[in-house]
Amino acid sequence: MLRARGRVRGALALLGPAFVAAVAYIDPGNFATNIEAGAKYGYMLVWVIVAANLMAMLVQYLSAKVGVATGSSLPELCRDHFPRPVSWGLWLQAEAIAMATDLAEFVGAALALYLLFGIPLFPAGVITAVVAFGILALEQRGYRRFELAIIGLLGLVLLGFAYDFLRVGGNAGDAAAGLVPRLAGGDSVLLAVGIIGATVMPHVVYLHSALTQRRVPCRDDEERRHVLRFQRIDVVVAMGLAGLINLSMLFVAAGLFNKTGHTGVDTIEAAHQGLDRLIGGGAALAFAVALLASGLSSSSVGTYAGQVVMQGFIRRTIPLFLRRGVTMAPALVVLGLGLPATSTLVVSQVVLSFGIPFALVPMIYLTRRVDVMGAFVNRRLTTVVAGTIAGLIISLNVYLLYSTFAG
Repeated sequence: MLRARGRVRGALALLGPAFVAAVAYIDPGNFATNIEAGAKYGYMLVWVIVAANLMAMLVQYLSAKVGVATGSSLPELCRDHFPRPVSWGLWLQAEAIAMATDLAEFVGAALALYLLFGIPLFPAGVITAVVAFGILALEQRGYRRFELAIIGLLGLVLLGFAYDFLRVGGNAGDAAAGLVPRLAGGDSVLLAVGIIGATVMPHVVYLHSALTQRRVPCRDDEERRHVLRFQRIDVVVAMGLAGLINLSMLFVAAGLFNKTGHTGVDTIEAAHQGLDRLIGGGAALAFAVALLASGLSSSSVGTYAGQVVMQGFIRRTIPLFLRRGVTMAPALVVLGLGLPATSTLVVSQVVLSFGIPFALVPMIYLTRRVDVMGAFVNRRLTTVVAGTIAGLIISLNVYLLYSTFAG
């Protein structure tokens, strides 16, 4: 089947799922965290972003492997191998987490429209909804068009921050020094926890397995191994680009705000104003366009993931556009009430952290079982490393939640 497509067409058909998943790693929530980290501490937390990105590569590869090896998505496997009450419980928490995820992404896109055109946040939210419906309509005409649209928006985010980075410049020596793990206590610990704790997005762990499960029909294990080799490339390239974008956010904030003494920049609005004031309108425009592309793409991916979650866990589906309407309702309420946009992003990330164990632990448990994965069962070392990553992320999120509510 793979060979019949030809070498180039066959290779291209295998690439793309990781780029859709990568969008979640550069959503509007990452903007605020990375910018605050760079403004307050310069290049000191570079190592945290690099470590978080390496974790993401392994987690997303395991999710992709689930789809290729079993022909089922992670939610479908949970339904088949866990008791029914557990599957329904996982579905309910996944739906709640999907709404929290969509809240951050939707508010981020609306905020970008406000920064770009001065549109009040509630009308900006309505415009965001219309555009998001348009992006989702592409998925109805084939997964490839949807993927290309998402990749195009990802490219806009990359170009936006590439432009800002070229305008601001960077210090290679300081960036290299930032690879050495260290913290300065206080807020630096909390920021490091926030960066790592928000690394794994539950909805794209579920979604990635669905994107690879029947992408290219495989006749035997040899063809599945061939597909998995391309999935490794797909994950490394896509997650690598997401890592570069996150690093560029921190580099811009470090080079512009930290070096000039503007260490109090801790909101998206303040970052946009600082870019406009210190460099010029072009840099601020590039930042706002990148934020808009991030919000639109990640919101569309989140809605698509919600459909996968419902179908997988409980064998039910609802029209994609109805789901889009339901999940965007909390965001429109927030925007209509005039609640602070950046604070809303932070709260949504705290809620999101609750869902991480419910995606990671079942995935690691299932991928270590021979009766589920067959010849593609995890090696012992892979399970140990993945389990360590899950334990670290869960522990850091517990600490983040404690610090948030205790403070």
